Amino acid sequence: MQNRNANKQPRLPSLDLLKGFEAAARMLSFTKAGDELYLSQSAVSRQIQDLEDQLGVRLFERRHRALELTEAGQALYAASAQVLATMRSVTDRLRATRSRRTLAVTTTQSFASLWLIPRLAGFTRTHADLDVRISAETRVLDLERDGLDLAIRHGPATLAGPHALRLFGERVFPVCSPKLMKDAERPLREPADLRHHILLQYDDPEGRHPWMHWKTWLEIERLVDLRPAGSLTFTGYDQIIPAAIAGHGVALGRSPLVRKLLASGELVAPFKRSADPARAYYAIVSKHSAGRPEVADFVAWIREEAKKEPR
Repeated sequence: MQNRNANKQPRLPSLDLLKGFEAAARMLSFTKAGDELYLSQSAVSRQIQDLEDQLGVRLFERRHRALELTEAGQALYAASAQVLATMRSVTDRLRATRSRRTLAVTTTQSFASLWLIPRLAGFTRTHADLDVRISAETRVLDLERDGLDLAIRHGPATLAGPHALRLFGERVFPVCSPKLMKDAERPLREPADLRHHILLQYDDPEGRHPWMHWKTWLEIERLVDLRPAGSLTFTGYDQIIPAAIAGHGVALGRSPLVRKLLASGELVAPFKRSADPARAYYAIVSKHSAGRPEVADFVAWIREEAKKEPR
């Protein structure tokens, strides 16, 4: 009599367990994986334990305040990352076949709120059947894995990639509310006058964004010893600019993000000097979206908008 279990396929781990493992393996942190998946650290830890029990192997070496993939964990991570990327890509394409098409764009919070969204109506007016979804993130998302069509990223040319489309560069210079310029007791005629004012600072304790720091700009101006009247620190650049408009202090303006505010008079640039941080904004299209006409339309539109920026 033939054994009924002879041809029985081994049971595969559930998709939820693989998602939890892939996130933990990618970030080597149960806590960060939980944040991404909206789970607690203990829930992710239990998922990993269940997965290890099902497979009968250890996937992580748990060290003091650190995780390390075992050889088995490395093999499973390579496979699970590929499987999940394929699933996300396929489901994204299936969703795109619905009567209402979608266009998923990722960029930084500051670029989205200060540059992209104020102009977006110019694109959506001619693409009323297109559902444009903006994912504003401080972290860099993987276009293929996360099912995104296009990214607008800021950085040096060396990191943009060979297929990136350069939109425009960036210059950095002080900006403030017009009412600060009218304060006769605290004039803003030259950079040294900043000592009388509050400087609006970007919170970057690890120094990952030096071009956004007052320290860098003051060093270029040879004012390393300047001590301002005070400072206010913010976790996002999109918070700094509204504070400057409200008159809370002087901010470092970034040329493409504050141009309209300067044109409208909501902000003024008290000095002619500016610093060029040798960084630019780039449009990057994901491989699975390169042939979609709506993606090509969006790229063409944003390039036309970019041409309007001063060179």
